Amino acid sequence: MPRSTPETPETTGTPADRSGPAADANWCGTAVDALPDDADESVLIGRIWDPAAGGPSPVLVRHGDVFDIGTEYATVSDICELPEPAAVVTGLGGRRVGSFAELLANTGAAVRDRGRPWLLAPVDLQALKAAGVTFAVSLIERVIEERARGDLALAAEIRQRMLVDVGTELRDLAPGSPEAARLKSLLVDEGLWSQYLEVGIGPDAEIFTKGQVLSAVGTAVPVGVLAESTWNNPEPEVALVVASTGRIVGATLGNDVNLRDVEGRSALLLPKAKDNNASCALGPLIRLFDERFDLRRVREMEVALRIEGADGFRLEAVSEMTRISRDPEALVRQLLGPHHQYPDGAVLMLGTMFAPIQDRDHPGEGFTHRPDDVVRITSPALGTLVNRVRHTEECEPWTFGVRDLMRNLATRGLL
Repeated sequence: MPRSTPETPETTGTPADRSGPAADANWCGTAVDALPDDADESVLIGRIWDPAAGGPSPVLVRHGDVFDIGTEYATVSDICELPEPAAVVTGLGGRRVGSFAELLANTGAAVRDRGRPWLLAPVDLQALKAAGVTFAVSLIERVIEERARGDLALAAEIRQRMLVDVGTELRDLAPGSPEAARLKSLLVDEGLWSQYLEVGIGPDAEIFTKGQVLSAVGTAVPVGVLAESTWNNPEPEVALVVASTGRIVGATLGNDVNLRDVEGRSALLLPKAKDNNASCALGPLIRLFDERFDLRRVREMEVALRIEGADGFRLEAVSEMTRISRDPEALVRQLLGPHHQYPDGAVLMLGTMFAPIQDRDHPGEGFTHRPDDVVRITSPALGTLVNRVRHTEECEPWTFGVRDLMRNLATRGLL
């Protein structure tokens, strides 16, 4: 396939949603839906493809308008490396390119007007990383349910025995603690050892590469699952934006799309289960940390999920950050430090409580995606990330890479 040129719209989050029986003008929601509840008091940055500029640009969203700040900072990574990103960005002007509502509508349009700007994933040079099995209580409850085989009384008995042996509430269990080690021994004695228990309650977190630099898609575009997968689901998560120093500078929403059948065959297939074309969705914007929004707010957030299928299927769930077993700051320390550096920064998805067991088609088969499912991931502090599910092979191929970005910025005199 020919490589993209600076005049070719970027495909790291671009493809307009063109087909499908569930297509309608309003599927991607409104600007009010997409933005935080307190958007006017938030410091919001993102990225657009702007045909007038001939390429991708960082933008500031202020009072519903979108301002190109690419002449000040060529990449979002540059902004995130500033000592005080929110304070600096707040003082910028920039060229107005349109309202956020206009750009959102053009992003999700059935036939996009490529002469007008649209939204991209809000990160660029940052590494795309994710943490797994960070809600240990959910994992342990699933182990208990499996052991009890649906018998609620037996489940309660197993749970109580664990509490006696561990000496703490399961939701308060700290991975790597002596209590966690005792629980692991108990589960091994019960014949329930699992590699997922090791990363769920052991000292080391599971942190993996979700996608390649510039491969994330944004809001209002398709998200992909492999056509061969028959058991898959979204994973609604908070994603931290981390500078190269390890400092957390902001947050956004993420969908860590998972192919449960592929990963279930072998944990060594995690790259195939996680890293596919259009399988990492982030957005719609980054909310930078300031006096109104910080890590404390992230720790208290709830992330809501809604799935609506063209077949009338509907599923709703909530993931509560207060129940995460590994503190977000501790996860960042496992990601980045003397043992591993990310010179352009990183984005780290924090994991989810969501594990869908609601049957969609036949009893006992659980949930899996169908093409045209619309997935909405929402938090009042970060807005709504919305994507329509497609087979990953049918999503727009990712062709605009780092070399293309560097050429583009050089052509525009921004390097």
